[in-house]
Amino acid sequence: MVWILRAGLERVFATVHSGRTAVSAFQAAGDRPSGADTRCRNGQPYGVGLLTHVRTPDTPHAVYRGTHPTQDLADPEERSWLCVDVDSVLLACTTHLAATGYRVALAQCRHLLDTILPTIRGRAGYAPMVLGGDLNLRDGGDPDVRSCTPPGHQRIDDGGVQHIVATIDVTLCCRRSVAMRGATDHPGLLAALSIDGSRPGRPPT
Repeated sequence: MVWILRAGLERVFATVHSGRTAVSAFQAAGDRPSGADTRCRNGQPYGVGLLTHVRTPDTPHAVYRGTHPTQDLADPEERSWLCVDVDSVLLACTTHLAATGYRVALAQCRHLLDTILPTIRGRAGYAPMVLGGDLNLRDGGDPDVRSCTPPGHQRIDDGGVQHIVATIDVTLCCRRSVAMRGATDHPGLLAALSIDGSRPGRPPT
């Protein structure tokens, strides 16, 4: 089912972005009791996914994925993260942080933004970064999501727990909520972004 859904989303994405090649990636959340993947009600793996597009099928892209080292031991679901480096033009990432322990979610957020993503960018070379996901932290909450937003980054949210964090060389605008019609427990968060094309060798995106 996961692969069928990914194939369907890729087709839709390719239709919207005609002339480009869609790229998808998925990272299952771990299940601590079994040591396998967390499963949906239909038995398919549950986790986080990304869709992006590249200029041609030969355009370089790399996938990075993993499980957060800090987990809420009261929750059998082991939270994960996922990134796609698109031709060194953009590092696109997503995650779903702990929902049962907000201090754990804060630790996961800080480790992802302060350690994991800088490590990827240190190895692969600098690229503007965008992270979108359900961080299970709020602006003004306790703990406050702003405490895990590093210097040189910006953030927008849906007024709840969904956030988009980006480096300052990405322009974020035009956010709005998208009704999911019961497919999940909250609406989607949609935002438009653009990347400064003045960097040498980098076209506008």
